[in-house]
Amino acid sequence: GSVDGFELAVRAVLGQQVTVAGARTLARRLVERFGSDVATPWADVQRAFPAPTALAEAPIERIAELGIIRSRAGAIQALARDWSSLARLLARGADPELLVERLCELPGIGAWTAHYVAMRALGWPDAFPPGDVAALKAMQRLFATASPREAEARAAAWRPWRSYALLRLWNSLSEGDPR
Repeated sequence: GSVDGFELAVRAVLGQQVTVAGARTLARRLVERFGSDVATPWADVQRAFPAPTALAEAPIERIAELGIIRSRAGAIQALARDWSSLARLLARGADPELLVERLCELPGIGAWTAHYVAMRALGWPDAFPPGDVAALKAMQRLFATASPREAEARAAAWRPWRSYALLRLWNSLSEGDPR
């Protein structure tokens, strides 16, 4: 799940083709530069995640100079600019496939990112981000799946619960499952 769909979507973009630690660093830089001050009972939480308007109005160079490649900075700005219409697609009971379709229309947002956002923001139980490297690695270890096409075919049998399978696949990598 996620408390803030916009933050989740931006973090998903930041996480494209970088490590989790790298994405966390980029998100921290984004918050430091574009976030707003917030009073909390925790000394280490002093900034809120940037509002969509703050990122939509920022010069792309100011985002890119944080170490975010320009195409990803553009994707973040596209999300921010369209957020008012996208936010309606995150309402309880919304159609996850429509959200995926709309997200994929934005520059720099592909099927992996769109499925990930739908899974986390809408709790879509059938999301299965295509080409997920960790899922492919786990499926290779567990089922001798040799290609993304084979992985998709195997995952089709898990419908409509592919998100749950995905989480199990990801967790199998951290558990050191010997299979």
